[in-house]
Amino acid sequence: MRALSSLRWKIALTTTTVCCAVAAALGILVHNVVSRQIVGEVRSKVTTELDHALGHYEYGTAHGDVNIAIDPPDLPRPLRDLVARGDTGSMVGEHDDEPVMWAAAPADRTALAVWVPYENTRDRLRDIDTAILASSALAAGVVALAGLFLANRISRRLATTAAVARRISAGDLDARVDFPADGDTDDTRPARSRDEVRDVAHALDSMARSLQDRLEAEKRFTADVAHELRTPLTGSLAAAALLPEGRPKEMIKDRLNALHLLTEDLLEISRLDSGVERADLAPVELGRAVRRAVAGTGLAAEVTVVRDTTVLTDRRRLDRILANLLANAHKHGRPPVEVTVEGPVVVVRDHGPGYPPELIEHGPQRFRTGDPGRGRGHGLGLTIVAGQAAVLEVALGLANAPDGGTVTTLRLPVGRLPEGN
Repeated sequence: MRALSSLRWKIALTTTTVCCAVAAALGILVHNVVSRQIVGEVRSKVTTELDHALGHYEYGTAHGDVNIAIDPPDLPRPLRDLVARGDTGSMVGEHDDEPVMWAAAPADRTALAVWVPYENTRDRLRDIDTAILASSALAAGVVALAGLFLANRISRRLATTAAVARRISAGDLDARVDFPADGDTDDTRPARSRDEVRDVAHALDSMARSLQDRLEAEKRFTADVAHELRTPLTGSLAAAALLPEGRPKEMIKDRLNALHLLTEDLLEISRLDSGVERADLAPVELGRAVRRAVAGTGLAAEVTVVRDTTVLTDRRRLDRILANLLANAHKHGRPPVEVTVEGPVVVVRDHGPGYPPELIEHGPQRFRTGDPGRGRGHGLGLTIVAGQAAVLEVALGLANAPDGGTVTTLRLPVGRLPEGN
């Protein structure tokens, strides 16, 4: 049933249905025209024979070449009634269980009837109908195959375009459809022809290039700003340390430290965006590593190890992921914050308002925190989490609990280290 719902089958079934409808209409039309002509010839013949028979009957002579009878018992009732009213007519009937074409006319208050064999005419009509049906079936089959071929071609190109669109939405901005454009040397279609599928593919490629250029420009700007701010911030922190002790010094150092952390986050994101980050994998007891990472943040969280296991990961990067998740939970959520380890899966949960739908649907985005109700921030914490998770090949899941609060799931890879590590 799923295959029948695809575009190729819909197009093929539509073209076949239309072809069958046209073939049926043409078949009925041809049948009516041909049968009217053939039956008309027989009717004309039997009418001519009836005129001859009437002439011979009037002069009292016999006509030996014609089947003629006075008031024959096989004469069809409608024709007999027609003659009784003084009219002349003809119709198909039977004589001695054989199909014949009757013709009758009034003669001395009775019916003078003639008949000619109709079996050959009926066979001719049957052969014509068989030929019409065979031709219609053949035409429908050819059109169905042609429609399926064309629909399959269109469907394949649309499937390719959809696959590229899914890759782009998943973050692969280098993905392109790359259908040949109108007028290309490898395209046999005329330059003036319209190809809507190709237009859609070109629009998708153009959108991907534009999006890639914009994101690259944003990444370069972020990295440049972070690098430019790092040096003066370091000097400012050193200068602030020389200020006299007091509330003004604490306020200045607090703001400078916040700006310094923001700059370091931006530098980390720029390194993750560049794709040069590589994980230093090693076997790690996940339960113990999570406990140490949570304790190192100094943030309140309840750690539960349901089932411990050994995973391959970079503990420094894992610590960074957990620290950002806990900081995000305390900043935007509400206690208690719970961390659960079950095998290679780590779940971090708070009891706050939950993730906004846009964040769950589109993933973390820098400088976007989604719902203002989740508090103020730059949206960099979860962006770093997503980037570090990608380096570690950790499956990251963002969801909301049915009774409220965020649920962040980390599924770590389990396997053996490559030889030589």
